[in-house]
Amino acid sequence: MRYPASLCVSFLVLLFAAAAGAETNWYVRVDGGTSSQCTGQSDAPYPGSGLQQDCAFSHPFFVLPPGGPPLMSGGDTLIIGPGSYRMGFGAPGDDACEQAYSWDCHMTAVPSGTEAQPTRILGAGWDSGCSAPPELWGAERPWFILNLSNSSHLELGCLEITDHSSCIEGHNPDDLPCNACTDRCERDTPPFGDWAPVGIFAEDSSEVHLFDLRIHGLASIGIHAGRLNNWTVERVDLIANGSAGWDFDLWDSGGDDNSGDLIFRGMEIAYNGCGEDPQTDAIITSSCWGQQSGGYGDGFAPGASGGHWVLEDLHVHHNTSDGVDMLYLRDDSSVEITRLIAEGNAGNQLKVAGSLSVQNSLLVGDCAFFSSCPLFQGVGEGDNCRAAGNSLALDLHRGSTASITNTTITGEGDCLVEVGCDDSADPDPDCDGTEAVLLRNTLFAGNTDWAQPSENTCLYWWNDSVLTSDPVAFDNSLVWNCKEDPCPSGAVVCLQDPLLEDASLQAFNAHLLSGSPAIDAGNATGAPLDDLDGFARDTAPDIGAYEWNSAIFLDGFESGDSTRWSFVSSRTPRR
Repeated sequence: MRYPASLCVSFLVLLFAAAAGAETNWYVRVDGGTSSQCTGQSDAPYPGSGLQQDCAFSHPFFVLPPGGPPLMSGGDTLIIGPGSYRMGFGAPGDDACEQAYSWDCHMTAVPSGTEAQPTRILGAGWDSGCSAPPELWGAERPWFILNLSNSSHLELGCLEITDHSSCIEGHNPDDLPCNACTDRCERDTPPFGDWAPVGIFAEDSSEVHLFDLRIHGLASIGIHAGRLNNWTVERVDLIANGSAGWDFDLWDSGGDDNSGDLIFRGMEIAYNGCGEDPQTDAIITSSCWGQQSGGYGDGFAPGASGGHWVLEDLHVHHNTSDGVDMLYLRDDSSVEITRLIAEGNAGNQLKVAGSLSVQNSLLVGDCAFFSSCPLFQGVGEGDNCRAAGNSLALDLHRGSTASITNTTITGEGDCLVEVGCDDSADPDPDCDGTEAVLLRNTLFAGNTDWAQPSENTCLYWWNDSVLTSDPVAFDNSLVWNCKEDPCPSGAVVCLQDPLLEDASLQAFNAHLLSGSPAIDAGNATGAPLDDLDGFARDTAPDIGAYEWNSAIFLDGFESGDSTRWSFVSSRTPRR
């Protein structure tokens, strides 16, 4: 790479700031100037003439230039103003880039901060609701848009990260039966187009806080990040990225091990494995593809890993493979899941290894949702209800326990719950009979098995070839419409319609109607204090994710009524 004079000026500014030992605020705005025209340390437009004026830069590349070195130091703050910023070859500040090697034309890695003074990359308005986040959009195939490689003690918030093409990398090979698919991205011959494969890349990164990010429409992966320690992710949406939402697999020899507290709150992860119209943000359903067609499609998928995982208030829906796939966690991991809604994913809605707790969640195994899409026909047939389409898949480790409480589970796969023991990440994978799965206050609603329409889904299946005994126990649960064993011991309500607001998979609404046998039939021991909607549970809790509320029912909400109260809309995709 060649280094222009403007970078030399920037480097001198960097040395001066480091010598002063002070944290600096850097500013970017669309009417700013270059690193020769402006200091970048004032939130003001370039006045039109002069050098080193007290004004903002016009592009983030002037602060984090491709090829480096970064102008900002660890502990500094970069504030990006409203507007749209091209990220890649052809953008302001790309002087060190060449079109033939445009994959390398991306931000240099963000310098690490400290525990007392994290480095911050923020969109203007980050502290006042983030109503108009700046857009960083990839062009000419840079590997990624934001680079957090070996970056620690960071805060990153209030940004929209996308590209301006509907193409999907590696999509639509000639031998696939798809006449209406989105285009395959051009990687071989310039110009390559307005696309980028990855939104955020991170590896070997600790103490990071991501918040208020919308990452959508990328050609491959929304966030490609692994080997993380103590990350907190809040209000981050991963929508319609062509391969996966969050892929933790780094594809190198360093492994994917994560550690510490890994907290994810308030996220929507949806339609990954599909293309997106860059003009309208509409999902291009004809482009949706799964693994049998050459794609991937998981929503959220860690690899072999430790760590304490906390998932709260996630809506994971209509991804073209599994929704939440945590099946490869090691036995030094633990998982807490609260208020998860997983629905319409083409494989399993939730799959977890080892010890876990799930409360107030809704798993809707509408696993054949994509069956009418072109790439889910013929060669792609195996992607409909893949991995048997079981709504909940548990892979126990030796001595591990799984607790599922006040959750509603439905689906059209082979079974609603699958339990196995195949801990291939450990030297001794064998379960020894000390494992336990407790299904308490949980409502099970079976449906017709999509792959075998002559029968219904089964309630649960445990793998007796790897488990020495059945680890599953029921406590005050409801079982309805399941084949085989329709009333196991501990299920206090059986063979009775639970009277849900809408039991159809396509419009499933698990709120209870007046007279439901699930009302007051739960066990107060271990029951959460409130329900999926945040309503308090009483001393005789209901079975399932929702507590029946007489005040709402008497206010006019009845079966067949189109009225919905506001919190029901939280299940509706935002677009």
